[in-house]
Amino acid sequence: MRKHLRICVGFFTLLAGFILALPFVPGPGIPLILVGLVLLSDHFPWAKRSLDWAKRKWQLLRTS
Repeated sequence: MRKHLRICVGFFTLLAGFILALPFVPGPGIPLILVGLVLLSDHFPWAKRSLDWAKRKWQLLRTS
C-alpha cells in the first residue's frame, strides 16, 4: 500500500511540477519536478537516471 501511495504522489508531484514549469505559469515548477523524481527514483530506473543527471548539472553549476 505504501509503495503505491508513494508512486501516485510522485507522479502527481511530477505532473504538477511540469505544469508549473511552463512559461507564464507562476509557481515552483523545478523544485516540484525534483521532489517527484526523488519519490519515484526508488521504483523506476528512468527517474533515478534523471535525478542523477540533475545532480551532475547542479554540481557543474556550483563549481563554475
